[in-house]
Amino acid sequence: MKAMKFCVYKEAPYYVAQCLNVDVSSFGETVEDAIANLKEALELYLEDAPVGSYHQIDEVLVGESLVHG
Repeated sequence: MKAMKFCVYKEAPYYVAQCLNVDVSSFGETVEDAIANLKEALELYLEDAPVGSYHQIDEVLVGESLVHG
């Protein structure tokens, strides 16, 4: 069993759950749905994941910043 770090954000009309350890995401109509769907997607991904695709993440900082563009 591996610990997964993820973030959830709103992309109307859905919530998107993005895993930070591997490049997997999912979505749902609620935060809870998005997380449950992400967990299912991760379990399927890890069944066939290439060796070395999992990255251990110990700490997560969430922030917001403005950029010119």
